[in-house]
Amino acid sequence: MNENVPSVQNANGNNARVETIAYDNNIVRLFAVASLVWGLVGFLVGILVAIKFYLPEFLGGIDFLSFGRLRPLHTNAVIFAFAGNAIFFGVYYSLQRLCKARMFSDLLSKIHFYGWQFIIVVAAITLPLGITSGKEYAELEFPVDILIALVWVAFGVNMMGTIFKRREKHMYVAIWFYIATFLTVAVLHIVNSFAIPVSFLKSYSMYAGVQDALVQWWYGHNAVAFFLTTPFLGIMYYFVPKAAGRPVYSYRLSIIHFWALIFLYIWAGPHHLLYTALPDWAQSLGVVFSLMLIAPSWGGMINGLLTLRGAWDKVRTDPVLKFFVVGITAYGMSTFEGPMMSLKNINAVTHYTDYIIAHVHLGALLWNGGLAFAMMYYIFPRIYKTKLHSISLANWHFWLMTLGVLIYVIPLYWGGIMQSLMWKEFLPDGTLRYPNFLDTVTQIIPMYIMRSVGGTVYLIGACVGAYNLWKTAKSGKLVRDEEAQVVNMRAIEKSTAKKEHWHRFIEGKPLRFSVLVVAVVLIGGIVEYVPTALIKSNIPTISTVTPYTPLELEGRDIYVREGCFTCHSQMIRPFRSETERYGDYSKPGEFVYDHPFQWGSKRTGPDLHRVGGRYPDAWHWKHMFDPRSTSPNSIMPAYTWLYSTDLDVSHTEGKILTMQKLGVPYPDGYAAKAVNDLQIQSKEIAASLAATGIKNVDSRKEIVSVIAYLQRLGTDVKKNPDNKGKE
Repeated sequence: MNENVPSVQNANGNNARVETIAYDNNIVRLFAVASLVWGLVGFLVGILVAIKFYLPEFLGGIDFLSFGRLRPLHTNAVIFAFAGNAIFFGVYYSLQRLCKARMFSDLLSKIHFYGWQFIIVVAAITLPLGITSGKEYAELEFPVDILIALVWVAFGVNMMGTIFKRREKHMYVAIWFYIATFLTVAVLHIVNSFAIPVSFLKSYSMYAGVQDALVQWWYGHNAVAFFLTTPFLGIMYYFVPKAAGRPVYSYRLSIIHFWALIFLYIWAGPHHLLYTALPDWAQSLGVVFSLMLIAPSWGGMINGLLTLRGAWDKVRTDPVLKFFVVGITAYGMSTFEGPMMSLKNINAVTHYTDYIIAHVHLGALLWNGGLAFAMMYYIFPRIYKTKLHSISLANWHFWLMTLGVLIYVIPLYWGGIMQSLMWKEFLPDGTLRYPNFLDTVTQIIPMYIMRSVGGTVYLIGACVGAYNLWKTAKSGKLVRDEEAQVVNMRAIEKSTAKKEHWHRFIEGKPLRFSVLVVAVVLIGGIVEYVPTALIKSNIPTISTVTPYTPLELEGRDIYVREGCFTCHSQMIRPFRSETERYGDYSKPGEFVYDHPFQWGSKRTGPDLHRVGGRYPDAWHWKHMFDPRSTSPNSIMPAYTWLYSTDLDVSHTEGKILTMQKLGVPYPDGYAAKAVNDLQIQSKEIAASLAATGIKNVDSRKEIVSVIAYLQRLGTDVKKNPDNKGKE
């Protein structure tokens, strides 16, 4: 820093030094490039996954390329690699300029960048290998969870250090959202990741059944809230006024927007679990607070869009503003749609259908994607000191992005409603019109085809954008350390004559502000978390529900490994259409030994909670090897590798011991004879298969344990003997 600098006077006559600082543009460039590269990878994997919905054997019967393993790879790539890196390059660019200070530590910036990319690479390796915790959006195993926490703390220390050394007295609204993001995501990640390890890459969630479901969706919903929403709102509050050359529409509205949003959001997680075995009081809280979320969410959207008042002519010509406008509009649509789907009567129609997939992708591809690309088009010319290579290509990217999302989501909205109505339709004689679940699947295959087309159009647009940004960078030269002359406003003595807005009292004290944020966020979390997740006696038990046998436990772990929960639910809701199709509705006490829970969030296939005993062992053997042999036109992939891979029993004893630590009542000393019991049960299943004429059955193969697990599901509670539902 140059110490030989002049001083200037502010309006009150106080002296302030003009200082020369250097913004770190290199870290911004690194995160921007990473976001773009990982985005293209994530979009491509998403298209491959989409094609598998109508060509189930696409890419062949290779285990690490199966749908159940690629799907979490896609979601993690888009959420944490694409959107995550977009958050970081937006924060690193804007925070330095808002604080008029270089980042607190260049070393922490590098640790953050390379640590985050290392986590992404580890995820890209482990998830296709089937190394997963089985918790949606939190699939990475505990060593990676620990690494995520450490890297996140490095980011937070760097961010808070920059805020503490800022040269502006007050924190601008964008910084409020950045602080809330760092603090809340840390709490969510740590609490949801509590697990007891079996081995280096295998653990069991500390929560079970109903408790695990509540914690998972407390995390899952608020990961959307505080990872995919609040940081992007901060980005909106910085970049939209900058790009439009207009001040934020309303400072007071931004205050209401921020505090109401972070208070209400944390309560809404249970709306993902309506009509399930979750206690009714928790479901009702989720509904009430989800509806209230409309007000602050739309307040933020209005604040963003009205910032463009007087600048609409510029929107027509500036691709940056086009991306922002569509992104903010998609945010408003998503945050209206979410609360509406939390209403029980609407949730009864949309949940478990492809309507949810359309809803999620509208937000992810337009809100997060739109703002990410808008930032790239804004930042690249500035840090490379050049002009955007082609406004025409940027406009092409915009229209391809928008058109691709419309082609993607509209068929799935339509298909999701059609799905649900077919599930619920009865004939005049009181029987299901479509007792065969597969009939409801084949009807929406054209919608699946359209989804892959829309995703491809979106990817083409992203490739156009990547080329445009690459050419922009090539035409200029990166200013790694961008010098700026700034006035140190914190060096000016506070004037007692001027009366400030009451909120300024908080804005000037980052520590005080952070404590208030944590307090506001934790209120809802504690009210929902403590009674259900920590007090096990609040979950009723059923005397006939017993722990899984060692073979069933191993089969369950393979079920989780293969991502079967991404297509099959294990939660029969108390609807006549579901009890007629599947059997008696699910009870809370049936899941007390499920670490983690497997209720699912999407039904591409039928619910499996009462599948035990419905079909003979031979049916499952044939179905898993060639689904079309038992269910013509099925879109389920084959799992042929289960027939050639020996079941690994080296950790079976450790798994039983771990379950005992979690409170599962296996007898004392049972772990020592667990493998022996496993072998006895596997030989019994092999014998039953051989008795039906299946030759060369090897009881040591993984498929035998999966059959054992499937045949166990729902058998602890008496099933409806009149249930005639078919797959």
